[in-house]
Parts: sequence; structure tokens; C-alpha cells
Amino acid sequence: MSVQNLSNHRRYVPGFHFLAASLCLVAFIAAIFNLVHNWEDPDNHLGAAIIVVITIIQFLFFWFIRSFALRAQDRAIRAEEKFRYFLLTGKPADPRLRMGQIIALRFASDEELPELTKKAVEENLKGEDIKKAIRNWKEDNYRV
Repeated sequence: MSVQNLSNHRRYVPGFHFLAASLCLVAFIAAIFNLVHNWEDPDNHLGAAIIVVITIIQFLFFWFIRSFALRAQDRAIRAEEKFRYFLLTGKPADPRLRMGQIIALRFASDEELPELTKKAVEENLKGEDIKKAIRNWKEDNYRV
């Protein structure tokens, strides 16, 4: 694996992000097509409508499974980074830090974290701006 940096730190799981997402979309389009095609046939009308509902439920599961996992990871990152900041400075992290800023700061080395945290709060930096300001990238190979 190459060294992680700003240009390659985003991680995609092809089976989830591309294959499963594409299959959900194909199933939804096919279900809509099936519903429209069978709209006039009273014997197939209900079945076709149920298939559309099931594909909508499938899409919702797909979406929420990912968002719940990311939310849990975000909470862990927040706790880790606030603890790291406390260990480095002896002070609690600024409560004005937003979640996106904390997530971006996890890539900052220990040497630049306190300074970059202060800058992020004072200048209201976005996560992407924080990542661009990092000089010594600290890899995070566990988040998916």
C-alpha cells in the first residue's frame, strides 16, 4: 500500500460503494419499469407495487447502514482526537471545533496538531482546508 496523503486518503470499498450501490439502482429502475409495464394488469399490479416498495426499503437500508457506521466512527474519532489534544497540550480541545474539523485534524502530526487546531477554530477552516494545511500527514488506515 502506498503512503497515505491528501490525494489518496479517501477509501472506497468497491463491493459496497460501486457494486452494491449499482445493483440497488438497477433493482429500483427494474422495479419501476415492472410497475409501469404491469400497471394495467390487475393480477400483477399489487406484486409490482410491492417490488417497488421493497427496492425502496433496500435503498434505505443501504444508505442507513453506511451512515450509522460512519456516525459511530466519527464519535470514536472525536474521542480519540480530543484525548490526543489533551495529552499533547494538557488542556481540553476548544468546544467550538466542529465534527468535520476534528475528522480532518486526525491526519495532523502530533507536532502540528495544537497549532492547526487553534487555526481551524480562529479561521473557521473547513475540513478540506485543514487537510491542505497539514505538513506531516499522519495516516489513518482503519476508517472505511
